[in-house]
Amino acid sequence: MADHEPRLCLTVPAEAANVALIRHALAGLAEGLGMDRAGIADLKTVVTEACMNAVVHAYPEEPGPIEVEAWPSQEALELRVVDHGVGFQPRPDVESPGSSLRLGLSLVAALSDRFAIEGSSDGGTAVTMVLPLHGSGEIPQLREQGEVDAAPAEVSISASAAELLPGVLSRAVSAFALRRDLTIDQVADAILLAETVSESSGEAFGEELPSFALADGEGGIEMTVGPLARGGGERLREGLVLPEDSGTVETLADKVEIDRRPEGEFVVFAIAAGD
Repeated sequence: MADHEPRLCLTVPAEAANVALIRHALAGLAEGLGMDRAGIADLKTVVTEACMNAVVHAYPEEPGPIEVEAWPSQEALELRVVDHGVGFQPRPDVESPGSSLRLGLSLVAALSDRFAIEGSSDGGTAVTMVLPLHGSGEIPQLREQGEVDAAPAEVSISASAAELLPGVLSRAVSAFALRRDLTIDQVADAILLAETVSESSGEAFGEELPSFALADGEGGIEMTVGPLARGGGERLREGLVLPEDSGTVETLADKVEIDRRPEGEFVVFAIAAGD
């Protein structure tokens, strides 16, 4: 991958509940790139397969991360799923919540223009897949992830270019929020807030990479934006103000704080569960 190519990065704990979040976030990216419905269905299949293998096999003793990178490349979307565990051990007979492991690597390879598995001497596995923006034309009916306990640890999302974010952050926030004790209205508020933040955060980051973190808050969820350039916290908040004195999207959050740390400014949006 050339250094100048924009890329999206997601880091999540290797929990089954987070596979749906990855799948939804990448679907949002694919839609923004113009991938058709059949292509997005293929994308969801291969991403679920690669991520669920990491969830089931990579960390038998202590939990660890799954790192997913995605970048557009010549009418295609390239994906890389990395774990730092014991290695890739595909078992198509395994049944686990939301898993498509039973589909097997042969289907993943068939849906991908290119497909490779690499191991590391230090442990861990990288799975690389290249999918065309236009799929086969057939949309398979796949079993979606079932009821799985929410993974409480933090999810991080970063991008080398802000134009990759529309659709990604809102999809990720939706998947994250729906597994918390939030009302439908609060989930909708969280999605709208995420959409507005992703669209207005470019100037706030300056030369820093657009980066976001999702985590459990006090009875709800927290979205942290940053590190931002100096003064970026106020610039981000100004970008949330609606035209013609219509207010600000900031009011969708129960709490908004600017946290100044040695590595830069961070803006924390909290949405608490409640009636």
